[in-house]
Amino acid sequence: MSKLKEITLDGDRYVLASESAAAKNLNGLEYKLFRGDRSGVFAGYLQSISGKTAVVLEARRIWYWTGAASISQLAIDGTNNPGSCKFPEAVSKIQLTDVIEVLDVTEKARKSIDSVKIWKV
Repeated sequence: MSKLKEITLDGDRYVLASESAAAKNLNGLEYKLFRGDRSGVFAGYLQSISGKTAVVLEARRIWYWTGAASISQLAIDGTNNPGSCKFPEAVSKIQLTDVIEVLDVTEKARKSIDSVKIWKV
């Protein structure tokens, strides 16, 4: 039997606390989504940030996604269509020098992003 994770009651959506909680961290580093002005969107663990420069560990480029309207929804819900997303393999470390947006990610969304198979050509 599957576990109920969310319910709508009188038009209000309620989500199981474990699903809306912040994503698990890596050695104390928080999992985030990053939008770069020119570099694109990345998911990974924030090691440091100064101005527009962020150092991200286990960084995965979010090259193409479906199943979420925006990276805001991707950060909260993840994708409901992981088979159609194109996320290449994570790199161990990247320095993004054009960060314009950093979003907190829920554990539900992190699991969803991790479930997207590595895209290769």
